Amino acid sequence: MQKIQIDIVSDIACPWCAIGYARLEHAMKQLAPEYEFGLQWHAFELNPDHTGEGEPILPALARKYGRSEQEMRATQDQMMTIAAELGLNFEKMQERFTCNTFDAHRLVKWADEQGKQTEMKQALFEAYFGRAEDVSDHKVLLGCVERLGLDSARASEILDSDEYAKAVRQDEATYQQAGVSAVPAFIVNGKYLISGAQEPDTLMQAFEEIGAKAE
Repeated sequence: MQKIQIDIVSDIACPWCAIGYARLEHAMKQLAPEYEFGLQWHAFELNPDHTGEGEPILPALARKYGRSEQEMRATQDQMMTIAAELGLNFEKMQERFTCNTFDAHRLVKWADEQGKQTEMKQALFEAYFGRAEDVSDHKVLLGCVERLGLDSARASEILDSDEYAKAVRQDEATYQQAGVSAVPAFIVNGKYLISGAQEPDTLMQAFEEIGAKAE
């Protein structure tokens, strides 16, 4: 069985990252008889300078992209439809506020050591897009930890310290220097870049081509 390693560069505040991973899951399931996949998540912040109170998402996106709130709502509606078809909870996507995701990324790093990195990422996506919770709020983050059955006392210690901050900063610097400026980005076997939330069929074709080159 061939091994394929996938490094996923993403942000918790990125809806296409959640969609992209759900599509990747479909592709990996289809190819499971032939390939063994290894996954590693890496941090990226879409809004690294965010401080203070969050802003309602629609006006924030409209200003960022120079479009109307109606246009942004239509785009978000499309994403909600895609997410629902993939079994993702994006119910409160348009009710969320902008927020800082740095502490959430630190918890993903810690969860990796507990063998729960992907589960933590999915719990954070659901908190933000499904329940419109503030994923910079430590209570919200600890709620995600508890849902996964992880040690909330240990997680609280981490959040009150700067543990894993260096690892998150290292991730961000590494992938920015490698030219990753948009997420999701999937780096396959350390050398092939797949950008964006590609359809499962596109991913399957890419993995098969990469697998053939590795033989």
